[in-house]
Amino acid sequence: MKSSLIIFLAMVMLVSKTIVAQQQQVDSIEWRIAAELPATNGQATALGLAGPVIGVHENVLLVAGGANFPGSMPWLGGKKKYYDKVYVFKKKNNKVQILSKSYKLPFPIAYAAVVSAPQGVIYAGGENDNGLSDRVILVQWDAARETVVIKNLPGLPVAVTNAAATLNGNRLYVAGGETATSVTDQFLSLDLNNLSEGWEQLPPVHAEVSHTVLAVQSNGEGRSVYLLGGRKKNAGSASDLYASVYEFDLTSKTWKVKKSLPYALSAGAGLAIGSSDIWMLGGDKGATFHKTELLIAAISLEKDAAKKQALILEKNKLQATHPGFSNEVLRFNTLTGEWSTAGSIPFDVPVTTTACQWGADLIIASGEIRAGVRTPRVLAGKFK
Repeated sequence: MKSSLIIFLAMVMLVSKTIVAQQQQVDSIEWRIAAELPATNGQATALGLAGPVIGVHENVLLVAGGANFPGSMPWLGGKKKYYDKVYVFKKKNNKVQILSKSYKLPFPIAYAAVVSAPQGVIYAGGENDNGLSDRVILVQWDAARETVVIKNLPGLPVAVTNAAATLNGNRLYVAGGETATSVTDQFLSLDLNNLSEGWEQLPPVHAEVSHTVLAVQSNGEGRSVYLLGGRKKNAGSASDLYASVYEFDLTSKTWKVKKSLPYALSAGAGLAIGSSDIWMLGGDKGATFHKTELLIAAISLEKDAAKKQALILEKNKLQATHPGFSNEVLRFNTLTGEWSTAGSIPFDVPVTTTACQWGADLIIASGEIRAGVRTPRVLAGKFK
């Protein structure tokens, strides 16, 4: 009896030590600037891109498309420019290097739903100068020929921008997004092994949502799709900002409400880590965003020219002095349903971009760091 008790206590101590070690391992991330996008078109420094296509295939990091303001800031009349370039980054001798040759997407695109798959990097929807897109594209890296290969996948039922995507095995999921006239609650699925079946309409999410995070993770009994945060644009007033978290059970095909984020968060990057975590890396808490929206609504209603100009100047100042976005890292445990903090990122953290894993690194590449301002940086985080 005594020996059995000793064995039991030893096992408890071993399990406890393992849990503590795992906790320390995932609570500590060391962030660095791994690389930067190059300057182009005679620029002194690279401007960076919002809404780029970002992912990993054949152990290279692909950063493509995106949009910026090469002339002046949008509140000063600057025109947004969309891009089709593909930049390829490789790891060599523990350093990240960009290939001298750049490649091209079939058309300029930004703000698509993006996910990395074994087959390549997939992006769905998005927008450019021609409006919203319903195209779904697979971008592959041909390592033998050192070139980018583009393949078309079945198009979306409705053109959307700022939707979210994730992958479970060979099944691709896309949720939400902004249409030409509204925000959608659609939830779609595509079997990458049976493309002829096309997109399947699944039970819609519980809210019309864009700028959300979609991730697949285990709940302890099976794998589920999780939708976290986001926002909904409202004509003539401030957007709805969400702290809500929903779980789509892939077996019962039903949505469940989970514990909300500590605060509303949209346009951030997130991804599933390990066997039971979803990490949210930065995001927009919406304070400046809301103030700007309310000023835009007031400007549209104001009839007095002097008052209208004063409101315009107030809005321009608010955008020009934008404080940036959250640098906090949040972690959602899908087994316990609880949120915890996991430190912060010691750099300007971008929104409207995609996080991915590249070997042992978490990657956040380019994106928007303040209103109208992009970053060329590729941030990499490594678990200590």
